[in-house]
Amino acid sequence: MIGKTIDELRVGDSAEFSKTVSESDIYLYAGVTGDFNPAHVNEAYAEKTFFKKRIAHGMLVAGFVSTVLANKLPGPGTIYIRQELDFLAPVHFGDTITARAEVIEIDVDRNRVKFKTTCMNQQGKQVLDGIAVTSPPKKPKRT
Repeated sequence: MIGKTIDELRVGDSAEFSKTVSESDIYLYAGVTGDFNPAHVNEAYAEKTFFKKRIAHGMLVAGFVSTVLANKLPGPGTIYIRQELDFLAPVHFGDTITARAEVIEIDVDRNRVKFKTTCMNQQGKQVLDGIAVTSPPKKPKRT
């Protein structure tokens, strides 16, 4: 199974993925990446920051955009080329984040698709803003 090819995509196409961020997500991400910043894993430390409690890793949240691109639009076979990110607000344990990718530009000659990428929390507050560039899958050659 492959995702949508460049010829199947249109400006305005979009897809979403939602997930509630759990404490175990934070610790698993920290363990895999080695990012044990106390703002993420130490409640006593985090209480003294301007966030007042532990927050999710920004790149964990950005990973939800990858889920949209890899699994939904364009989907399986997509190659992630570039991502620009602005982290706009903290994500707390228990927040439900919805990542969204919307096609904003298609370059057929280079097989590149540009997406507007966003993440919103359960209250409708935008926590991440960005632009992604992918190379969607190509149709398999028939033999």
